[in-house]
Amino acid sequence: MNQGIKQKNVGLREMKRSILYLVLFTAMIPLASRGQFEKLKDSVIQLYGVVMTADSLVGLPSVSVMIVGQNRGTFTNDQGVFSIVVNKGDQVVFSSIGYKSKTAEIPRDIEGSQYSLIQLMVTDTMYLPVTIIRPRPTREQFERDFVNKDIPADMLEIARQNTEESKRRILARSLPTDGREAANLNLRNVANRQYYAGQAPPQNIFNPFAWSEFIKAWKRGDYKKKNN
Repeated sequence: MNQGIKQKNVGLREMKRSILYLVLFTAMIPLASRGQFEKLKDSVIQLYGVVMTADSLVGLPSVSVMIVGQNRGTFTNDQGVFSIVVNKGDQVVFSSIGYKSKTAEIPRDIEGSQYSLIQLMVTDTMYLPVTIIRPRPTREQFERDFVNKDIPADMLEIARQNTEESKRRILARSLPTDGREAANLNLRNVANRQYYAGQAPPQNIFNPFAWSEFIKAWKRGDYKKKNN
């Protein structure tokens, strides 16, 4: 019996010890979280400034401001002013077309939550190949080259050439009908048959307009055999 009482007392002490550890651990969680939050809060700052040209000190618009290693950034406004949230120790890259990229590192020992920066951009010189412009030797040569110059046709001229009657006749005789043309022709034939259903269709042999079109086609050579 005494042994059972001892085991019960040992179990109670272990339970009290576990409850005490649990209470202490629960009480330490807010303190640790608060410490991490304060540490993170101290490392975040607001970076703002202006990007200007190094030679004339004029604000540069639309300059890319990116944080190295992070997929976020911003652009400068029309006056070259920017503002972005960064961490202490971050590296910020400034880049713009026509200027050399610059990298600025945020100090780790900044006091406060704001940091200002003036970034100067240097023009990136680009060397183009040399172009030599020479005058025409004589007026006669200029007139000859100007007259014989082959000027490529513009879109309007190409459209005009493609719609010439002679070219359209050649294309009509040589190109086969596609699915849309065949379907439209079949629908027109069906519509004509339904229109004259129950009566005799008119005979074009007495139609003067049909004879006129026939004579024009005969003169154009539409009924000549094609040479294979």
